[in-house]
Amino acid sequence: MVKVALTGGIATGKSYVLGKLRDRGVATIDADDIVHAALGPGTPTAKAVAAQFGGAFLQPDGSIHRRLLGVKVFGDPDARLTLEAIIHPVVYEEIGKWYATLDRPMGVASIPLLFETGREGDFDVVVVTACTPEQQIQRLIERDRMNEEEAKQRIAAQWPTDEKVKRANFVILTGGSTLTTDEQVDEMLVKLSQLETKNWKLESN
Repeated sequence: MVKVALTGGIATGKSYVLGKLRDRGVATIDADDIVHAALGPGTPTAKAVAAQFGGAFLQPDGSIHRRLLGVKVFGDPDARLTLEAIIHPVVYEEIGKWYATLDRPMGVASIPLLFETGREGDFDVVVVTACTPEQQIQRLIERDRMNEEEAKQRIAAQWPTDEKVKRANFVILTGGSTLTTDEQVDEMLVKLSQLETKNWKLESN
């Protein structure tokens, strides 16, 4: 079983690349989906977050108001670290369970804060998506309806893309056309399939 982590800064195309891998028959799991479920109605994680940050962040159905919580934690580094201490163990536990039951030669887990949590060593291969900061900001404004200040705040809360690229085994540049991105995904899959099992745990760039 080859464990691949897909990571990169916010709005650098992780979801797009993960979708393309899934389309090509690769088993995938997304940390964002795990978080979404964990903050759902009445979950232990939602209750823990509400206990820490207050009932104002709970919606009527018992789920966490993610947008409101995001405004809170991205404007307060200490609050963000507190939230991450609640969320990250849940994410990695679920990913570990997924790998334990996966009957496939390779599985890809999309984890936005892989390097920030110091868990890159848990994986055999690390793939980083990358584009320019300007493209990240524009995507956040268009996709998530953030203003420029909010977008910059979210980007600043993560490691710089250049630093992630240095530590990657593979880099997918997503600043060009989708066709160019797709070609890079296919090239990466060819290279992965050609490697001997004994050669996993690649050296980073």
